[in-house]
Amino acid sequence: MKLFYRFCMAALFFLWQSSFAVGATRTWVLSSPDGSLKVTVSAGKEIKYSLQKNGQQLLEPSAIAMDIAERPAFGRNSNLRNSSIKEHRKTIPSPFYTKQEVENHYKELVLTFQEDFNLEFRAYNDGMAYRFVNRMSQPAILSVLKEKADFNFAKDWQAYVPYVRGQGTFEYQFKSSFSHTYAHLPLSHWDKRRLAFLPLLVEADDGIKMVITEADLDNYPGLFLHNDGPGHSLHAVHAPYPRTEEQGGHNQLEVLVTSYETFLAKLKPNCVLPWRIISISTDDRQLLADDMVYRLAQPCQLKDVSWIKPGKVAWEWWNDWGIYNVPFESGINTETYKAYIDFAAKHGIEYVILDEGWAVNLKADLFQVVPEIDLPELIRYGNEYGVGIILWAGCYAFMKDMERVCQHYSKMGVKGFKLDFINRDDAKMTHFHRDVAKICAKYKLLVDFHGTYKPTGMLRTWPNVLNNEGIMGQEVNKWTPMERYDQVQFDTEFPFIRMLAGPVDYTQGAMLNGTRNTFRVDYSEPMSQGTRCHQLGEYVIFFSPINMLCDSPTHYEQEAECTAFIAQIPTTWDETIPLESKVGEYIVIARRKGNTWFVGGLTNWTARDLTVDLSPLGIKDGTAEAFTDGPNADKFAQDYQKTTLNIKDGKLNLHLAQGGGFALKVIH
Repeated sequence: MKLFYRFCMAALFFLWQSSFAVGATRTWVLSSPDGSLKVTVSAGKEIKYSLQKNGQQLLEPSAIAMDIAERPAFGRNSNLRNSSIKEHRKTIPSPFYTKQEVENHYKELVLTFQEDFNLEFRAYNDGMAYRFVNRMSQPAILSVLKEKADFNFAKDWQAYVPYVRGQGTFEYQFKSSFSHTYAHLPLSHWDKRRLAFLPLLVEADDGIKMVITEADLDNYPGLFLHNDGPGHSLHAVHAPYPRTEEQGGHNQLEVLVTSYETFLAKLKPNCVLPWRIISISTDDRQLLADDMVYRLAQPCQLKDVSWIKPGKVAWEWWNDWGIYNVPFESGINTETYKAYIDFAAKHGIEYVILDEGWAVNLKADLFQVVPEIDLPELIRYGNEYGVGIILWAGCYAFMKDMERVCQHYSKMGVKGFKLDFINRDDAKMTHFHRDVAKICAKYKLLVDFHGTYKPTGMLRTWPNVLNNEGIMGQEVNKWTPMERYDQVQFDTEFPFIRMLAGPVDYTQGAMLNGTRNTFRVDYSEPMSQGTRCHQLGEYVIFFSPINMLCDSPTHYEQEAECTAFIAQIPTTWDETIPLESKVGEYIVIARRKGNTWFVGGLTNWTARDLTVDLSPLGIKDGTAEAFTDGPNADKFAQDYQKTTLNIKDGKLNLHLAQGGGFALKVIH
């Protein structure tokens, strides 16, 4: 009898295992909490997923897998062990973000495979995400040879594609500053010679838009996308792991890859891989308040964040140290920086940056300060007036002696570092970003990553990392004519796309402003494209916890009204509500700090009249301090009006000039 019982149980176990065996495809439908989004996942010889929103097919079945050198692939002929679906809901505190807390409500499908990996899918009301999890616990380290991540779109839709600048082999394109404008084209018209970095936006039917990006990127290469066929599918491409490197590039401050390994990354035991994210909106405004990257980042790694102080920065590089009407020769010297500190202190600006030039050129040695600068004296002087000092550093100079640099300058009283000319996102470099965040936090130093890839959630995990570039910001106006960089058009596109990933080190605040006809390129006396109020509106719309004032203190003192207004705009927020907005045309965003609302608006080169509805802010009647385009702003971009506007029934009627904007302050 016992023998018969054991035989039956063995047979049942065999049948149960067979039901999950290769070839026996299983399918799950994972719905968002509100039921509007459906992710269909199938697992058999391949693992594929598809995506629907409000019944519209967005992605056809798209394969995902990970080829491993030392063992069977994740996702190819894999054997399912079990599956589970659960719903999760909580809030995440977000002290240095666009709101005080982030709602994290999703349903999750976890597939567990016998090959010691999991695959996790999450469905939110506003998007989906998936990631691989390596469950191997033994000391062996796995080599990832290739990751398959397909995006098989249901139709040949239009996309905003941020191509890597420059053409050449993929290996050549892996060296990137991750800053470019968007090519707006059908997916099938993709230039097959070129890679695109993330985020990338695809426009589906019925006003639905999808933005592809990633979160929790560490010790793994960033995701590029490519279309290698005549159709409308995109495929993952990753930079391999560097084999050899050398010092080079800009002023010998870059770490250049000279050869690559055959693998992408080494996976440690029990590690998670990056989240692949598709944010989905049915209204363009939703993209301006998207929280997917913040939700999917690792929780904060710091017990104490009280020392982290967001704020504004008086910045000298863009204006070429351009102080005049002073009794000294301006430039990289102690007198000039004291004048910047005086300006910052007068206007309540928290920091002054010493950009490239304070350390001896071509030495890549952050301990060799140029003789014209007395750095201890500048730090003492800044402390006397409540202004902190941030130092610029090239990647190689910082990387080669990171801990000693941080220890030395933290002890001296420096508040943080702006790291530049990174220009890579291979696995070694993404891990470098985490090392920088961790070591700088150890010495209570802030970080602004410049010349690098888009944010992937570090603002949550290591909140001392307050800013990222990964954007074609205003600095390029110093050398780029309008026919090669339409800044005004770009300003109405990237907040829906790149800014969805996190903060942007865009460096706005120009007091010299140009129309289409009057804009000129000038390295030492640069100007912005668009109106003065376009620049003011950017301080509300562009999220940047460490936010630059790019122009000369001399110009700011000549423009006292605008300077006073910029200085009082917060850099982090308690609440954000996007108002009527349309990708590529215009943007209106309201942000609250305490009981004060700031509202910013931008338009492209089309002048327009907007009725701004403030009722979503709980405002029906009252007044607003307003900076609006002047009646002659179409000819003279610096023309503006400062007025007090009456709010009636929650509405304000505003005119925006060509390349124009506005900024409002409403106390509620």
